[in-house]
Amino acid sequence: MSIWEWALEVYARPGAPEACLALQDEHGQNTSLLLWAVWAETTDSDLLARAATAARAWDETALKPLRAVRRALKAPAPPIEDAAREGLREDVKAAELRAERVLLETLQAMSPHRKGGAPALAALEAATAAWGRPAPAQALAALAEALH
Repeated sequence: MSIWEWALEVYARPGAPEACLALQDEHGQNTSLLLWAVWAETTDSDLLARAATAARAWDETALKPLRAVRRALKAPAPPIEDAAREGLREDVKAAELRAERVLLETLQAMSPHRKGGAPALAALEAATAAWGRPAPAQALAALAEALH
C-alpha cells in the first residue's frame, strides 16, 4: 500500500482529522511529516532531520500559501458570486491535497525500508522533535490513538 493510500485510510478513522488539525493549527506541526513518521515507523534522527527539512521547504513553497488562499476564500467576497468563489475554493483545496500528496510521496521515497519498528507515539514524538516545535504529549497521544 502506498503512503497516500495509507494516509487516506487512517485519516478517515474517528478522531484522526481532528487530531491532525489540532496539531497543525494549534501546535504548528506538519501533519504530513507526522503521518509519514508513523507510516515509516521511524525514530531515526538523521532521517527525520532530512524529512523535516524537506517538509519545511515544501510547507513554505506550497502548503502554507495554498492553505491561506483556501481559508481566505471561505468568506463571501462581494461582488464575486458565492458559487464562483466556492468553486475556486474547491479547486484550491484540490491543489492543497495534491501538494500534501507530493510531500508524502517525497518522504516515502526517503524511506524505502518502511518498517522501522517504532510504535506510533514514539515516531510522532521523534518527528515533532525533528520539526523543531515539540507538540504537547496529549495532542500526540490523541493522534497515535486515532491512527491505530
